[in-house]
Amino acid sequence: MKTRLKTVIRDRNFVKEKVETMKREVGKVIVGQEELIEGIIVALLSDGHILLEGYPGLGKTVAVKTVARILDAKFQRVQFTPDLIPGDITGFEMWDPETRKSRLQKGPVFTNLLLADEINRAPAKVQSALLEAMQERQVTIGRETYPLEKLFLVLATQNPIEISGTYLLPEAEIDRFMFKLKIHYPPYGDEREITERQIRDGEEELAVVLSPREVLSFRHMISEWLPLHGTSVTIKYITRLVRATRPEAGNGTIKNLVMYGASPRATIALARASRVYAFIHGDDMVLPEHIHDMAYPVLRHRIILTHEAESQGIDADDIIEKILHQVPILE
Repeated sequence: MKTRLKTVIRDRNFVKEKVETMKREVGKVIVGQEELIEGIIVALLSDGHILLEGYPGLGKTVAVKTVARILDAKFQRVQFTPDLIPGDITGFEMWDPETRKSRLQKGPVFTNLLLADEINRAPAKVQSALLEAMQERQVTIGRETYPLEKLFLVLATQNPIEISGTYLLPEAEIDRFMFKLKIHYPPYGDEREITERQIRDGEEELAVVLSPREVLSFRHMISEWLPLHGTSVTIKYITRLVRATRPEAGNGTIKNLVMYGASPRATIALARASRVYAFIHGDDMVLPEHIHDMAYPVLRHRIILTHEAESQGIDADDIIEKILHQVPILE
């Protein structure tokens, strides 16, 4: 028993050291943006996709490419454009004149990390091609269904101020992203350091920190170290928080501000993300502050506001803040 306990403790410290090493390596390229870096790591260890939103030039694409460099994993990048077709994402069957048989030409979705750059520039038909891949970890081409990699993560970027040549993402697709991370302008000191780094010659050398097998193993370890049961206080609190985002919940302060709230998929995502977040912060249990920190990236893209809310300048983060103050931890 003592030997097993020592092994678990050593493994747990090993995972924490790996996470800290990832942060340091990404920090060689990305200045500041701690919330972004931590969010990507949490999603990676929670098996969740990420939607990155921010103005042009804030390093969204660079951040994703940097994470790919420190993982010994396959990486593909797709620049989404209005003329993209579903086959450009999933692949297609093509006729081979030599063998006189059709063969599969795999698309970029057959990878570990898929960067969907400026995802809102592609029409709905292309967006729908990602739905099956993101949820089921498989794609259907012709009459055949093909499994994707066990480690498969979509990191999509979008520009919130572009209108011309863009399309609204379908709600069904948005709901499949675990996180929506917002990237803001850097403070003066960070922006000065970014400029200094970019005008130097050469590229930073980054060490490979994790392999896909290690990522999958870490996910399993974290779920064993911090188990969450359906009857636990944590799960009950998370469930009440997500249900409070829905107008039919009867919350008077948001009833006229929210058209649709978060789905049960958000409850699952918030539980998984809070557990990983608690672990990488060195805690032995999921605390309310962990849930509160994860509530914003998990819920903000799943809350659809009314015109009344938009006219008052209220956004989804304001609604989440209200809910976090109103829903009791114990009930």
